[in-house]
Parts: sequence; structure tokens; C-alpha cells
Amino acid sequence: MLTDKSIDATGLKVASLGSGSKGNATLVSNGEVTVMVDCGFTVKEFSKRIQRFGIEPEQLDAILVTHEHQDHIGGVGPVSRKFRIPVWGTRGTLMSQKLGNIEYKHIIHGFEPFDVASLSITPLSVPHDAREPCQFMFEYQQKKLAILTDLGSYTIELVEHLQQCHALLLECNHDEDMLWNGAYPERLKQRVASSYGHLSNRQAIEIINKLNCEQLQFVIATHLSEKNNCPDIVRQQLSKALGWQLESVKIADQNQGFDWHRLA
Repeated sequence: MLTDKSIDATGLKVASLGSGSKGNATLVSNGEVTVMVDCGFTVKEFSKRIQRFGIEPEQLDAILVTHEHQDHIGGVGPVSRKFRIPVWGTRGTLMSQKLGNIEYKHIIHGFEPFDVASLSITPLSVPHDAREPCQFMFEYQQKKLAILTDLGSYTIELVEHLQQCHALLLECNHDEDMLWNGAYPERLKQRVASSYGHLSNRQAIEIINKLNCEQLQFVIATHLSEKNNCPDIVRQQLSKALGWQLESVKIADQNQGFDWHRLA
């Protein structure tokens, strides 16, 4: 795994503008094409955050939307309209009134793979309490990167797709003990812990344990709950499951996201 500050070098790379319940946006680039997965930030906040990565908003080739929850879709319509960026999403997601009018939109049909120029993208169906949610796997020069957040459980088919990956962004939303003993109302606890809610640390470890991790270059934990999880717990549990050193496990932060990570 290599880290850098630019999108000029070729090779598949990923960065985050922020990850969590207050807003999400992830950049994926191969040096020729740059796309953003979700945008839960205002235009002003998005514009400020993307400057850290040496990118102008107009350089984005597409916005891919995973589902219609506010922390993922809230800024998609305004950003798309202001900077004339096309939007991709499933029919269920694009029906959301939260998008407003989108001039340039492409419907993902039946989770069929598609290309944005030289970047190949496979939508992954996931269990989540949204209309037609998906996550995405990206491929370039025989390297594959999967973004897997906002799902309450996993399927055999999903794990089979992940077996092919060289890098993984994996939801570690909550520690189960912290959730059940925390201050959330009972109804919200039930929603988060349901099969259509969010992945716990335990479930993330179960996915890791089902994978052949030999080809994984990096794993980044995403969408951590600020109230029901702790980065230190996540690092310890993931490093043990992967057999990696603690410092090798990266965490996506709500405020800072993470800098470019490039597949070697």
C-alpha cells in the first residue's frame, strides 16, 4: 500500500472526505478517472474538504450514490447541479426527493457492472433499510477495491465478490456491548442492530474471517459510530483477525476522512 497526495499517478487509489453519521464521501481514482461515492456534505463543506486532495470539483467524472439516507445523499443534488457532475444510482435511490432535479443521471439496472471511462465498477446488492441500496467494487489494471458500508448483514454472494479484492473499506459501525448499554432509545438500538441496519465489529470480523486475506494490501474501517464504538477497539480486533500490526489497520475519521491510499 502506498499513500500520496495527488491523483496524477496511475493505479487504483482511494481517499475519504469524511465517514460517519454526520456525512460521507469517498474518492476513487485511477489517475485518469476520478469518481466520488456519496456526498453527505453541503456544497460549502464538500468544496472545503476536497481541496485537501488537490482536486477541483469540476475534475470529478461521476458521483455514485449508494442509497438515499441523508448522510450519503444530502449533498449529491446540490454538488451535481453546481459543478455539472453526472450521478449514478439504482432506480430506487434515484427516486429520492432528496436529490431534487438531476440533469445528468444514469440508472444502474439490476446491479449490472458498468464503466466510467477506464474505471470498471460493479454494484453490490446489500441488506440495508433503504429503497434499493448498493455498495461498489472498482477494478483497474487487474486490481480490485471494494467499498462496503451501510449494511446490516452480509450474504454468500457478497463474500464471493470480496474474495477478489486487493483492498477493502469495511463498515465497523458499532461495538455491540456499547450499543446495547448505551444511551440510544430502544427503537434506534433495534434498528442499528437489525439485519438491515449497520455492521457491528463482530460482523466485520466474521467477513474478514471468511476471506482469503493474502492478497489484501489494506483494510480501512469506516462509518464508526461516535457514541457506540471506539477506534482503539476496532484496530485491536481487525489487526488480530488479519494478523497485522495495529498501525497497519486504518480508520476513516468523520472530520478528516483519510488521505489517498494507492494499490501497489
